[in-house]
Amino acid sequence: MDVAWGTRGWEGMSPRVGRRRLPVWDCTVGLIVGEGAALMVDAGSSLREGAQLRQEAQQLLGPGRRVTHLALTHPHFDHVLGAAAFAGVEVYGPVGLDWVFAAGRKDLLADAVRHGLDPADAAEAADLLVAPRHRVSGEWTLDLGDGHQVLLANVGPGHTGHDMVVLVPATSATPEIVFCGDLVEESGEPQAGPDAVPSHWPAALDRLLSLGGEDAVYVPGHGAAVNAAFVRAQRDQLAARFGVS
Repeated sequence: MDVAWGTRGWEGMSPRVGRRRLPVWDCTVGLIVGEGAALMVDAGSSLREGAQLRQEAQQLLGPGRRVTHLALTHPHFDHVLGAAAFAGVEVYGPVGLDWVFAAGRKDLLADAVRHGLDPADAAEAADLLVAPRHRVSGEWTLDLGDGHQVLLANVGPGHTGHDMVVLVPATSATPEIVFCGDLVEESGEPQAGPDAVPSHWPAALDRLLSLGGEDAVYVPGHGAAVNAAFVRAQRDQLAARFGVS
């Protein structure tokens, strides 16, 4: 089914693929619609935001349809703390995300509060956060019904120790669309926090470009959609910034 994008801040990337730039931290989430299933890419920064996204998706999809799958691109609070609002869906994430959610939960909570999330909201979301059922170590083809497939690819480490991207194949009318997580950022300089792996980040972008190709539309974790030239330039900037070939 095609979706009537353009409401509540949702931008159509193709008839079956949309994205939304969330307020405050400008985090991007995606929605990919198949014939019998729908995949949300990232979940927002809190249970309230996650519930809002699920409700908006329901309205876009129409009666009798719902989000059935959730892909978490990396373990930062603005992308994952809404995940518990998607109870009952199949959750995917890069291998190691489960370890971060267990051993690094206090750090995840502290990072959210440090960036301005209400402490009570952050604590509630962190307490309810559960590890993805499906852990992607290489590439995983996900069937959304009637031949509509997406590719989940673990291309990290880079921005974090665990980075996954989501690729929607090209059609005769639309280019390939790649949800990059925060491996790519457009609205500001890529952020390298204490969990970044700078020595591997350029290689992760090389892998991303090899999967997406020259004609793909790349959707950063923050900012406007970009092309392969932008990703390549950011790759070279990161390599120079961190002294990596």
